[in-house]
Amino acid sequence: METTPAPMRALATEAVHAGRDDLARQGLHAPPIDLSTTYPSYDSRGEAARIDAFATTGADPEGPPVYGRLGNPTVARFETALARLEGTESAVAFASGMAALSAVLLVRSSLGLRHVVAVRPLYGCSDHLLTAGLLGSEVTWTDPAGIADALRPDTGLVMVESPANPTLAEVDLRAVAHACGSVPLLADNTFATPVLQRPVEQGARLVLHSATKYLGGHGDVMAGVVACDEEFAGRLRQVRFATGGVLHPLAGYLLLRGLSTLPVRVRAASANAAELARRLAADPRVARVHYPRIGGAMIAFEVHGDPHEVIAGVRLITPAVSLGSVDTLIQHPASISHRIVNEGDRRNAGVSDSLLRMSVGLEDVEDLWTDLNNALAVTPPRGAGLHLNAAPPRGATSHHVPAVASAP
Repeated sequence: METTPAPMRALATEAVHAGRDDLARQGLHAPPIDLSTTYPSYDSRGEAARIDAFATTGADPEGPPVYGRLGNPTVARFETALARLEGTESAVAFASGMAALSAVLLVRSSLGLRHVVAVRPLYGCSDHLLTAGLLGSEVTWTDPAGIADALRPDTGLVMVESPANPTLAEVDLRAVAHACGSVPLLADNTFATPVLQRPVEQGARLVLHSATKYLGGHGDVMAGVVACDEEFAGRLRQVRFATGGVLHPLAGYLLLRGLSTLPVRVRAASANAAELARRLAADPRVARVHYPRIGGAMIAFEVHGDPHEVIAGVRLITPAVSLGSVDTLIQHPASISHRIVNEGDRRNAGVSDSLLRMSVGLEDVEDLWTDLNNALAVTPPRGAGLHLNAAPPRGATSHHVPAVASAP
């Protein structure tokens, strides 16, 4: 994959053209899909030299491809495009977001840096991976203000997610990056996407995406990607080669296609989400609405009544885990996405049992509101079943749109 400087063209232009700049010169319009697992070569000495170079630096082998686990031309196009959108030198794609995070942890552990400092909430499986120590890592959970004090000589990584899954709490990435000192900051940018923020511009060294979500954008591809500098990317490629968490070429093609409409999709869905957040905030059946200052297409809200009845009551909105698709999804984090997190830790992070998370899509906002309003009809009005909810982590910010009682 070619390394590139931060993009000079507008984001919308990069989204359409990055990773495709060579197509017209080849007489092509749509990117080709290379499904090869292996590649013929009559120059075995040259192949040996390329493999030696890869083993030393992790750089993409010069010349023809060698084997699908080292790299794939179609996947490389997506990596080039995502790096351009995030403003990094490189990006490395994986079979899932969790495979991408695992590779980052393995890179740091290989250097003897097994300790991670992390801020809750994170995506539930990210939380579990760190807490369980499945890759030999040890985690210290803290709030943003405590990051500097939590660092140790063997700290290899600081991890935050902003806006966070599922509460949409936000952290000051620039302040967090400053507190990290020389320790790399990994920012999960899945919810915001580079359309709303580019964490490297605020000091993060690594940017993680579950590309399954907004980058793919249509609910039909699973992938993860880390945008970073070329030095770290080389180590990630070596881990990917050794562990086999490669992205399928068809997935790389779908992701590159998804990036071309990313700015349009995110902005349109964000407009829908902002309007729904406003209406939910004025609804007496809703106790609290969480919507980030940065904007976006995600909403979290807490109801006075039974959240499971709201899930059961939707008809247009799809009751399903995941997010970032063109259609609107709703789920109950305490039951699904964050079920694997210890109950006490979940609640301390602001993930209450009454919280619902909604990924707003591209449907007409009036149709969405009609469906949501009907589903909320089964919940009692304000005061009939108030839940006491934990505050967001100290030092984190979250834009809580206060619920406004309806006029008598």
